[in-house]
Amino acid sequence: MRRRRLLAAAPVLLAAPGLASAQGGGFPNRPITVVVPFAAGGPTDLISRLVAEGMAKDLGQAVVVENVTGAGGTIAAGRVAGARPDGHTLMMHHIGHASAATLYRRLPYSVTDSFAPLGLVSDAAMTLVARPDFPAADLAAYMAEIKGRGDKLNLAHSGLGAANHLCGMLLQHAAGAAMTPVVYRGSAPAITEMMAGRVDVFCDQATNTVNFIREGRIKAYAATLPQRVPGLELPTTVEAGQPSLLMSTWHGLYAPKDTPREVQERLATAIRAALREERLRQRFAELVTEPAAEDRATPDFHRRFLAEEVARWRPIIQAAGQYAD
Repeated sequence: MRRRRLLAAAPVLLAAPGLASAQGGGFPNRPITVVVPFAAGGPTDLISRLVAEGMAKDLGQAVVVENVTGAGGTIAAGRVAGARPDGHTLMMHHIGHASAATLYRRLPYSVTDSFAPLGLVSDAAMTLVARPDFPAADLAAYMAEIKGRGDKLNLAHSGLGAANHLCGMLLQHAAGAAMTPVVYRGSAPAITEMMAGRVDVFCDQATNTVNFIREGRIKAYAATLPQRVPGLELPTTVEAGQPSLLMSTWHGLYAPKDTPREVQERLATAIRAALREERLRQRFAELVTEPAAEDRATPDFHRRFLAEEVARWRPIIQAAGQYAD
């Protein structure tokens, strides 16, 4: 009788290793889709395609980028949160994923609990810039102008939750003054208006501003990373006496919650392999973007970092009282 009970249990015991193999050992078994919440041709899209190309080499499967735009990235995030957790549907998102936890008060998913962070991918400095004839000579005077003139100055951004919107909120928080917001459909028209003198102040990714800064067509004051940015001759906000004005437009890759741990680790390994590719590193340099260090391109680091960023932006957004819903 005891022998018969053990034999009856055997198929169940043998099924578990087979299932694990199908989930992890055989991964990936078809093309992987990386959902990007922003339009083709922008910085997030370009970064995603470079990383996808390197990951495909390491994984031995096609990695396809799909642009799913709208609602500040929350449509794409909601789709990936509800996808099958097998590692074949991923999301590349930037700092806006962390800020969405506060900007949107009724999200259909949890920023921290509905995803498996796989690893950080890149960091890009923001640049504090102004129209060509803005009177401030340095960052201290720039901050004094904002503090003294407040809503008499206008501040460009490209929509709630955009990296330049977040940087603008951080800038106003540090200056203790609110400027008049002017919203554009992207960075390019905002910069065009600033060059024409119709926008006073902007805070945008170096990727978007670097050529205009080099040509002297806009006035630049500082970059928002602790160390100087190669190829960008600007002091850091720390050097210029504004250490609270630290911000990077970081990107990270996510899988749906409950993706098997071995699949997460395999994807993280592919991210790190992609970030070592010389072509990627050259293109990132052209985009004034730094590849994430290997110890940041891990699920554990990314998970902790995301929670810290959610906590960091919550009081800044709440103090501004600007919500997307």
